[in-house]
Amino acid sequence: MNKKSVLEEELSHAIKELVQSSCSSKETSLPLCPVSLVTAELPLGNLDYWERFIRNEYAKALSSQSNNVWNFWSNTPTKITWIDLCNWDGHKREQALRSIENVPNRFVLALVCRKLNDWVPQVRQAASEVLSKVIANTNKSYVAEVIFFTLSHWSSWKRIDEKSKNTLLEIITTTRLLDELKLNLIALPTGPLSSIFSQIARKSAIDHYLVEIADSAVQPSLRAKVYKCLFINKVSWFNGRKWQWTDIRYCQGHEVPVISERPLTIEVPLTPLLKSAANDRSSIVRRVAAEVLIRELNNLGDESVKLAEQLSLDRSTAVAERGKFALRKIAGDTLF
Repeated sequence: MNKKSVLEEELSHAIKELVQSSCSSKETSLPLCPVSLVTAELPLGNLDYWERFIRNEYAKALSSQSNNVWNFWSNTPTKITWIDLCNWDGHKREQALRSIENVPNRFVLALVCRKLNDWVPQVRQAASEVLSKVIANTNKSYVAEVIFFTLSHWSSWKRIDEKSKNTLLEIITTTRLLDELKLNLIALPTGPLSSIFSQIARKSAIDHYLVEIADSAVQPSLRAKVYKCLFINKVSWFNGRKWQWTDIRYCQGHEVPVISERPLTIEVPLTPLLKSAANDRSSIVRRVAAEVLIRELNNLGDESVKLAEQLSLDRSTAVAERGKFALRKIAGDTLF
């Protein structure tokens, strides 16, 4: 039996225990510990699947009960818990959001964030309103992982609006969380960190960390991305898609990406920044340095020759060719 099947079996059993316990107990609180323990092990990558699985298993467990099931299904507000985030009923999902003070694990926090894209407007509004409180009461390590997951997926969400996006970004760019997000950007070796960084960088709070990320991030593509932002003094991000007509007479058209941008709030001296990029351990970053060198030859003075010579001897063919081109350009300008 593979891990997914084991988790399915454990989760199904925990939900049945939850329903049986709540139906036989006169207590007002629901014993969610078994469900919380299992969901703590669930992968965020299959969040949609696991939410549907919980919803279906919860409904089946309720329907298997005898006469008490209907009393249970019409829960009073005191019996609403986070598991109702998966409920078929939008009213229950909204009540679950408004009753949550903190979350037991990263899976539940991911569910809360995902409700920003719920198909019921009132649920989306509730998620936006409670998010700050929930995140403030949640372990920072949970928050960082869930935020990375959310930011890497929300460009495909069709119902989330700009107000909700800004709400989440305002929350995560507080000093308490931004330090944790920065450490994750620097330390993680895999994942779509460049696109995640671009979304976080919609807010200027991260600008003062850019040089540190460019110097220290483990992932070369992220270092290259941040260096580019510093060189051009602006950051851009994917902001969804819009429909563009190609021939309205025949109802022909296609979706095009929407790219937004903002200027950086910091200025970094060009020469030391270029030297740092030219000495990076990855050819991806050194190639960025070579391209900037060609563009900025007239602004570097004597340093342009040193950098061009260094890059022309690079072990990467793509970088070396650009370095040689810079040398030829310098020589050509000298002749005139």
